[in-house]
Amino acid sequence: MKAIGYKENLPIDNVNSLQEIELETPKATGRDILVEIKAISVNPADYKVRAGMPVEGDDWKVIGWDATGIVKEVGEDVTLFKVGDEVWYAGDFTRQGSYAEYQVVDERIVGKKPSSLSYAEAAALPLTTLTAYEMLFDRLQVSKDNANKSILVIGAAGGVGSILVQLAKKLTKLNIIGTASREETTSWLKELGADTVINHRNKLSEEFKKYNLPAPEYVVSLNATEHHVDEIVKLIKPQGKFGFIDDPKSLNVMPFKGKAVSTHIELMFTRAMFQTEDMIEQHNILNKASQLIDNGTIKTTLGENFGTINAENLRKAHAFLETGKAKGKIVLEGFSK
Repeated sequence: MKAIGYKENLPIDNVNSLQEIELETPKATGRDILVEIKAISVNPADYKVRAGMPVEGDDWKVIGWDATGIVKEVGEDVTLFKVGDEVWYAGDFTRQGSYAEYQVVDERIVGKKPSSLSYAEAAALPLTTLTAYEMLFDRLQVSKDNANKSILVIGAAGGVGSILVQLAKKLTKLNIIGTASREETTSWLKELGADTVINHRNKLSEEFKKYNLPAPEYVVSLNATEHHVDEIVKLIKPQGKFGFIDDPKSLNVMPFKGKAVSTHIELMFTRAMFQTEDMIEQHNILNKASQLIDNGTIKTTLGENFGTINAENLRKAHAFLETGKAKGKIVLEGFSK
């Protein structure tokens, strides 16, 4: 099968950073299903791993954690899917990824693809939807009835923020405050349901005064957490909840002690990495999200389609994602014959 992989951690402008290769098509056993991949999307996790995770031995590392496709084969213990089903998923950090024609994935972290979306439109969503849903409802334990409460979403116009804002708007009664810094991303957030959009290039506390905003009970930081943490401490309501998903080099939580703020880290790979008892919750979340899309409650966060799945286009996608200027998600679809 065709795949795109790497052996060395190289800058994305090096043609060897992602290469087109041929690998043996894997077999589905146990609770695994074999998926013929139709479309993928790229995430910050992709370029972080490509640039920083060494490959053991002489193997190729295939990355990618968003895919849609068709079930071609099922393991002997599979009960949730059958051959021919259209599926979507984010995959498992510990296994080979979705930059390939075929991928094996545990059925418990796979959902039924939304029937109203194309493969490319759907590929934009699995990882970010799981991350956003788990952050809101598993980590911060936001209740569905929370009138008169606010959530601040820092870096809200990216992939995770674009779905988190929608989920918060449609499934809760929270007042949603998003941050962005450009005209197009500000408009995007308002379109998705943000009640107020403030500029994260300014001090957040000054922006809150400018718009006369209440102290948020919840704060979610999606990028540049180290840069914003002092302002978050100032703003967050006493006994509030703070969650983040990025990778600050250091994070001192002691300033939160005076307000008794709880701190939460979200990593959507955790359930699969550790085969947790509730691993099947990702199957359930993806199926819920599929229903929400098909009934028009939420929409795809596809930003740009970079064309066919090949090394050149993936290098372009990584390079653009590394600029931090992406709005929504970057997808690629189909393999050239």
